Amino acid sequence: MLILFGTLALLLIIGMPVALSLAGASLVFLLLESPMPAVVVVHRMINGVDSFPLLAVPFFILAGSLMNHSGITDRIFAFAKALVGWMRGGLGHVNVGASVLFAGMSGAAIADAGGLGTVEIKAMREGGYDPDFAVGITAASSTIGPLIPPSLPLIVYGVVSSTSIGQLFAAGLLPGLLMAVALMIMVAWYAKVRGYGRDAGFAWKVLWTTFHRAFLSLLTPVIIVGGILAGLFTPTEAAIAACAYALFLGGAIYQTLDLRSIRAISMDTIETTAIVMMIVAAASIFSWILTSNQVTEMVADAILSHTQNVFLVLLLINLVLLVVGLFMEPVAAITILTPVLLPVVTALGVDPVHFGIMMILNLMLGLLTPPVGMVLYVLARVADIKFESAVRATAPFLIPLVIVLLLITYVPAVSMWLPELLYR
Repeated sequence: MLILFGTLALLLIIGMPVALSLAGASLVFLLLESPMPAVVVVHRMINGVDSFPLLAVPFFILAGSLMNHSGITDRIFAFAKALVGWMRGGLGHVNVGASVLFAGMSGAAIADAGGLGTVEIKAMREGGYDPDFAVGITAASSTIGPLIPPSLPLIVYGVVSSTSIGQLFAAGLLPGLLMAVALMIMVAWYAKVRGYGRDAGFAWKVLWTTFHRAFLSLLTPVIIVGGILAGLFTPTEAAIAACAYALFLGGAIYQTLDLRSIRAISMDTIETTAIVMMIVAAASIFSWILTSNQVTEMVADAILSHTQNVFLVLLLINLVLLVVGLFMEPVAAITILTPVLLPVVTALGVDPVHFGIMMILNLMLGLLTPPVGMVLYVLARVADIKFESAVRATAPFLIPLVIVLLLITYVPAVSMWLPELLYR
């Protein structure tokens, strides 16, 4: 294991991409410590991505890109502004509300930050808000996306843990809304301290107009989640339905998509999908080595031999995930750590669905922390500020997110109430 993790650390330190680091470390381990041929690496990587549910990943990525390029983000932002812009610190609340609405379409924090973030930060700067507040709330609200269905990380976790993706989608809805409430409380506090006012008066006419313009866009999460819960289609088929609906809106209704833009969107989707799938494939062989060498059993025995107190074990796992999230991309962390940690928590009676929500939210915090912090890199580019400034701006908003994480961890009903109502 020293060879495996030592090689991984060395490759990451010298700047090797995560996928190549994981695959390279696995290959070195097999060459030095295992009688199996090196071709096993290729076979296990292929098996890692040979999964029907994982087909949802490229389709949801495509659906999110189509939504971003169809002008849907502008319609959602306008509706959110009419809905909550009348509150003190209005555009901060709009930022959170728009992220909740967009979360039901994209399922990825990076898509939220790169798509909505451009609109939100520009509007907040023009509205006289401090740049650090604009960047901080935009970064924090983007983490809502991976909790509210559809969610790309939840799909990966469901595949790795053999857990119902439908139940995971249902379990993520209330925690996602709880994150939104916590961030809006933080916005209200900032508004009071910094003297931010209201950005718009409440008007039923404006609310109705913006709702009417955004209505067809807002139907997207209804189609996705409603179709899954009603049993009309699987999450993979729901992703295809989302793409078809996005193409219909952008091409036929809004007429904002043409063949050139669709080609560019398709190429972006291929690139993003390739990156995600390479990480999943490489993490699969890494995870297989850990499992086949009984590292998962050793970790479980080591933890449970010291304590079987659920409170302490979950606290320890949260701390481990927070540290891992600082250095590793969430999809890779999910694929590697789920087989290691899931047996520990299930032995203590923790539901895999509950653990999945806890794990995803925890790893999303890593998108807001250096040195990996992909959301921070995206927003630093969008806002044209230094990466260090984005880190400082986002740090205070980690407080409400950590509070929500602890609440989800120790109050299982927050995530389990809806799946138990719908599925059990």
